[in-house]
Amino acid sequence: MAVDIPPLVSTSRLKSRKGLFGECLAEFLGMFVLVSFGCGVAATTVAALPGSGRTAGPTTMFVAAGDWVLPVLGWGLAVTFAIYVAGGVSGAHINPAVTLAFAVRRRFPWHKVVPYTAAQLIGAFAGGALVYAVYHDAISALDQAITGPKTNGHTLATLSIFATFPAPYFHGGIWGPLVDQIVGAAFMLMFVMAVIDLRNPATRIYLGPLVIGLAVAAIGFSYGANAGYAINPARDFGPRLFAWTLGWQELALPGSLPGAFHAYFWIPIVGPLVGGVIGVLVYDLFIGDVLAIRTRLAMPPEIGCTRPVTTAQAE
Repeated sequence: MAVDIPPLVSTSRLKSRKGLFGECLAEFLGMFVLVSFGCGVAATTVAALPGSGRTAGPTTMFVAAGDWVLPVLGWGLAVTFAIYVAGGVSGAHINPAVTLAFAVRRRFPWHKVVPYTAAQLIGAFAGGALVYAVYHDAISALDQAITGPKTNGHTLATLSIFATFPAPYFHGGIWGPLVDQIVGAAFMLMFVMAVIDLRNPATRIYLGPLVIGLAVAAIGFSYGANAGYAINPARDFGPRLFAWTLGWQELALPGSLPGAFHAYFWIPIVGPLVGGVIGVLVYDLFIGDVLAIRTRLAMPPEIGCTRPVTTAQAE
């Protein structure tokens, strides 16, 4: 069926997309989908539902622990469909931490790291812009309804639609949120490695995006409240940069709220990058190396494994 669909662009022009440029386009669109739906569910939870009269008041949000389910599952589904969209062309990294980890331990070409990251950031920026365009009225209404500290008329609550920030109990400290981001990203990369490792007879290609999406949701449930579980530098910085251009000013960049946190923007960048590399190294040390030696020696699986792993699958 696919081969019978004529391309929108002439074949001569399509040739430029067969390599890195085409992969970057896929990363852009995948990241655009991820942020459009992820920040979209945040906007629904924080601004649209309260403003539409569906909660107890125009500023009522997260009144119970169960309310956390909505954004966490929303982000998980956003990751799932973003991978389905971009996976066939670029592998759907849609996260600079994943791109870096693949370069460190999966022979991903280092010369592609910067272009992939740039495409991801631009896609995240565009996704944030779409969410703002769709939910502008709800965001403005919430900013007006909230009393308390404001930056250029904007509040921390509406910034949370686009970017993350640490919980008050950290008292502005950096180590707690930084460790949180490292741990979350490390788990994410371990799960991603387990899903895509053809030597690991667990999930196959069609279930992979769904399982990765569930993994992101699991991290949100377990490690989300500390600092919003960005676990993705582009996912946080792209929309944050957009929010800064729209007037959130120092609340967005450098990410400062007097008495709460200061210059926070770099933590959701550095933490996931470090955690991603740690995650892939931990997976390879405990799982990947064992699968590699078993495949090399053509060893049958232990009792309880689903089936033998062939050399062709390992390749």
